[in-house]
Amino acid sequence: MTSDNRVQNIVLGDVEVIRAIEWHEPFLPTTEFLPEVAAEVWTRNGNWLAPDHWQPEADRMVIALQTWVLRSGGRTILVDTGAGSRRERPGMAPWFHQRDSDLLALLTEAGVQPQDVDVVVNTHLHVDHVGGNTVDAGGQWVPAFPNAQYLIPAADDSHYGPDNASGEGLGEVDHLVYEDSIAPIHEAGQAVLWEGLYTIDEHLTLESAPGHTPGASVLRLASGSDRAVFAGDVLHSPVQILDSCCNSAYCYMPQQAVASRRRILERAADEHELLIPGHFGGAGALEVRRDNGDFALGQWATFSPGSAKSITD
Repeated sequence: MTSDNRVQNIVLGDVEVIRAIEWHEPFLPTTEFLPEVAAEVWTRNGNWLAPDHWQPEADRMVIALQTWVLRSGGRTILVDTGAGSRRERPGMAPWFHQRDSDLLALLTEAGVQPQDVDVVVNTHLHVDHVGGNTVDAGGQWVPAFPNAQYLIPAADDSHYGPDNASGEGLGEVDHLVYEDSIAPIHEAGQAVLWEGLYTIDEHLTLESAPGHTPGASVLRLASGSDRAVFAGDVLHSPVQILDSCCNSAYCYMPQQAVASRRRILERAADEHELLIPGHFGGAGALEVRRDNGDFALGQWATFSPGSAKSITD
């Protein structure tokens, strides 16, 4: 992806949505990340999956690491913050371990300074969604957005935090992520834990969608006649629209992950919500249709280069 189209925008009702793309590249092999998806699904749909969602030569998924900026009701809201910069993430090179992030530079290009951010939404607490929460200030991790409330799913905070409520399911990286990207937010008094439903403003509502993690969530947008759902990691690839029962290998509660995915897709299809997953490459967002008990891809969204800077009719 070239540098001149890494910041894009679309206006939905009275909300400007800015897409800030850190990278868009081949990731893990399909059989490792989405083991439940049959090989023939990829090859049968290869004419549109490649190159934005699939690298057929190496049979690797192609994903984007991106943050969504919403300008709504006079406030600036970030949805997820990527993997952060220069983090210790053993075994996760080259994607997350000691990688440099240019998220703050991308936000500046979009007209957003750290002090401008009012709300940070972490859809869940995985490595690639919270790393930009903090920055290194002289060897100490501090909030990257000093004036923001950080909305953190309570169930994930309980699971990944020091008490580890479930007593299972944590690895070294999970502990590191919490220590450098979540604990400093609590220490600064900027964390807001929520569960169930949480209203941000008249246009934006957070909703629990557990399965990928205990506290996985989505953000719904409703403004004028426009509807959208920022779906986080409810799904990672368009093939999971075609076969909604297929989980990633990293879904902590598989049955709940399927139930949440199908519920999100059903509502997106029935209420004409634009589906905006956390990691889709290409156009990044699309409409969904029902299709013989499952789902089909509708029209892809059209984003414009750069930031609109203001909301217009």
